[in-house]
Amino acid sequence: MMQFFRSIAKPLILVTAIAFFTWLVVDLSGLSGGGGLLTRTSVGKVNGTSVDIRSFQQNVQQAIESRQRQTGASLGLEEVAQVRNEVWEQYVSQILFSGEYKRYGLRVSDAQIAEVIRISPLPEIRQDPSFLTDGKFDPAKYERWLASPSGQAAIPYLEDRYRDALLQAKLRARVTGDVYVSEAALWERYRDEHEKASFGILVVDPAAAIPDSAAPVSQKEAEDYYRAHRNEFKRPHAVFLSYLALARLPDASDTAAALRRAHALREEISKGTPFAEVARRESSDTVSGKSGGELGELSKNSVDTAFARAALSLPLNTLSDPVQSSFGVHLIEVESRKGDSFKTRHILLPIEVTGLHRDVLDKRADSLEKLAAERLEPTALDTAARALSLRIGKLGPLTEGTRVSVPEGGGVPDASVWAFQAKEGEESPILEGEKAFLVFRLDSTQAEGIPPLSQARAAVEEKVRLEKKRAAALVLASRLAQRVQPGNSLKQLAQGPGISYRELGPIPRLNTGLSDPALIGAAFGAPKGGVTGPVTAADGVYLFAGLERIPADSADFTKNLAQARSEAIMAAKGSRIRAYVAALRAGAKIVDRRAEIYKTSAQTAAANAPVPVR
Repeated sequence: MMQFFRSIAKPLILVTAIAFFTWLVVDLSGLSGGGGLLTRTSVGKVNGTSVDIRSFQQNVQQAIESRQRQTGASLGLEEVAQVRNEVWEQYVSQILFSGEYKRYGLRVSDAQIAEVIRISPLPEIRQDPSFLTDGKFDPAKYERWLASPSGQAAIPYLEDRYRDALLQAKLRARVTGDVYVSEAALWERYRDEHEKASFGILVVDPAAAIPDSAAPVSQKEAEDYYRAHRNEFKRPHAVFLSYLALARLPDASDTAAALRRAHALREEISKGTPFAEVARRESSDTVSGKSGGELGELSKNSVDTAFARAALSLPLNTLSDPVQSSFGVHLIEVESRKGDSFKTRHILLPIEVTGLHRDVLDKRADSLEKLAAERLEPTALDTAARALSLRIGKLGPLTEGTRVSVPEGGGVPDASVWAFQAKEGEESPILEGEKAFLVFRLDSTQAEGIPPLSQARAAVEEKVRLEKKRAAALVLASRLAQRVQPGNSLKQLAQGPGISYRELGPIPRLNTGLSDPALIGAAFGAPKGGVTGPVTAADGVYLFAGLERIPADSADFTKNLAQARSEAIMAAKGSRIRAYVAALRAGAKIVDRRAEIYKTSAQTAAANAPVPVR
């Protein structure tokens, strides 16, 4: 922290310069996938305010570099897209809030900022060891630092932080200044939290209780429903993909290599090298490896079956032969054992593709990349499939933001991001899944909107059929309610297909597990020995039988009224702020041009390809 503040002035300038230079080179060369400086200067607009592409790219680059420093690894397409989204959202929020500051005439003076900087150090400063004396924050040290050259260099950074925080605080006060919670509302909330009831629930499931034959659907009924409920059938923007998967799973030769390595390490330990030293150096279980392989106390049921079998049979303080489990190959030492529990340490070696198998897989992956990856010709995938004897898989429809997963390769990071930037017929870069290398082709896209009845007919008919079944289920539940008598309880009436019964309680209103407020109201409205309903919900038609009621304690409510009011006002203010921000965002006119700017590598390469001379 202190090192950061002592050198903040120069690095801020340097980082900005580097980021700008990087953007300039990347953008003008076409590597960013954009149209270049001369064709696009704005990445979008928020309520008419442009988001300058230079500024946006600089902040994205800085955020990417910061995340890479934190993780120690380069970011994939998915992570880069996430960073861009976060930076974009920051711009949107900043512009929207700035507009609100102007609308309400909210300002903070330099004197106000200076005073807050002096009396309210940032949390990270309060925790910095350089500002502590005997483990506590020392205001005198902070005052001296503020007056020092390094503190003065940090003032612009601090001013930006505090100015935004003060303006946001003023806006919050403006938005929530009239929040008030009445005693009646507090009592209602207290009652909801503390009043308890027990009740029986009979549910008629329309899908199971009413046969399809009792709910026929005519062509006219389907057409009428479609016209009246068109928006129910609106489909999101989606894509359909083909793919090739080149499995990268270990084979017998890889298992043999891991076992050979384990035997070599066992021999090294047997000759005197400490177990802990080898564990720190070699174990792929980095958590236990840092502590010399120590796993602590474990039980038979908490570990892999093969590991447990070895740990329970191995003589104490004896180094095992290599033990193969679902995680890899282990060398195990058991320090103590009691029943099915044991204290142990291990060295774990993964079973991974290696040696000649790795060479063969790398060559096939190179061939897949050369034949199909990052192409704009749809036939490239088919050519690669024939050449490498691979089956073409199919996926879709996939909506934006969906994590792509395939049976042969597991989850595939970056595939979804690529798919929604690609053009139809384009192939992806070679992507690494959990179990395979993959190349995807974008076969087609499904536009967002309402499909014609011809495409939606099956879904429409199912909706109409379900509506008819719900109406019939409501009639059935009403008849059952009329049959409830002193000798004929709701539980006894729960007979037949699609009719179930259960009991809950005593539980408060806020913990019923019921999804619909109407159901909760009916449940707590059922008098003891009486029945309420039927109430129709998304998953069925409900009847409730009252079994027991435990009222809320009004004396306890009065005793804790002040604290309850304070908590309720805080909650109400938070709710008001969230609603305010949501409404601000919903009412904003946002033009997002990022999809026009960021292109796939294949599109960028094609755009930058030299024009053939005729």
